[in-house]
Amino acid sequence: MIARFTRRTALGVIAGSAALALAGPAAAEADFSGKTIEWIIPFSEGGGSDKWARFYAPLLSEALPGNPTVVVKNMPGAGSTKGANWFASRAKNDGSVILGTSGSTQFPFLLNDPRVKFDYADWNVVLASATGGVAYLPADLGAKWKADPKSLLGENFIYGSQGATRLDLVPLLAWEMLGLQVDPVFGIKGRGDGRLMFERGEANIDYQTSSSFLSKVTPLVEEGKAVPIMTWGALDGEGNIVRDPTFPDLPTFKEVYTEMKGEAPSGPAWEAWKAFFIAGFPAQKMVFLPKGTDQAVIDAFSNGFKAVTERADFAEISKARLGVYPQATGDQAAKFKELGTKVDPAATDWIKGWLKERYGVELK
Repeated sequence: MIARFTRRTALGVIAGSAALALAGPAAAEADFSGKTIEWIIPFSEGGGSDKWARFYAPLLSEALPGNPTVVVKNMPGAGSTKGANWFASRAKNDGSVILGTSGSTQFPFLLNDPRVKFDYADWNVVLASATGGVAYLPADLGAKWKADPKSLLGENFIYGSQGATRLDLVPLLAWEMLGLQVDPVFGIKGRGDGRLMFERGEANIDYQTSSSFLSKVTPLVEEGKAVPIMTWGALDGEGNIVRDPTFPDLPTFKEVYTEMKGEAPSGPAWEAWKAFFIAGFPAQKMVFLPKGTDQAVIDAFSNGFKAVTERADFAEISKARLGVYPQATGDQAAKFKELGTKVDPAATDWIKGWLKERYGVELK
């Protein structure tokens, strides 16, 4: 079962509104006039994390004291651990560098990947964003899926993946549980690269997080080149997986499984999938300041992001870019951080065994 702290935390976070209360004193003494702030995104351009950061960057510039220039800098490599490791060891703690992470950064940390040289406990979270994910197929396979998902059980699928220990773990395990034959091509630097493989016909199944799907895949759907088939879902106030509020017409993985198997998912694989889904999506994207950052600077960024999410037009301008999900600052962001960086040890052990058996990935 999922650890009790995880479910309680999930309920507290998901039940909150999009603009959540910030605790702590104002940081009027922080001033970034004339400064440039680098926002490190440890993925390539075009993916969900890149789109998320580029949406927020100009708004954050307006909201921070002194209106500094906020520049997104992509630093892909090693499934996002390259950029995260750089941030942990070299980022200045004066507010000039911030880091945006995703589930693909959290999962290697949770699984004790030897390439991880950072500790989330060292970092100060100032924004946390929930998101969703959508799986899709090319038009011909999508038409067969719509007629009968079981008709594709013998199809050979190719999927561009960052790695089995990244956020791709969620779709890879979901597809295996459905009985789909999906061969991942590992080594891409971001989900944007996976989408490009799909567009070039080098992959015939893909998934994107909500922000990337809305901006990059929706046009493919409108042109008849892609067919969305499912989402991973969202959490309601009771911790149940329900339909994604941004894509309410699409069934969840849980619904698809139930339809194809004739019964609801259960057992160790389901519990492990659900635990990592919760760690990877309801608490997927976070912004951090490095260890040793002055509290005044932390407060300035927290207040800045809070001001952005409380803009009168935020719901309108964010819907088409981010989807309809909670955006948390202050104490609520800290709860997101706990949700995304702690998983039931039983689920972790099961996943490690599956990774070794399925992909030959051995982790301590």
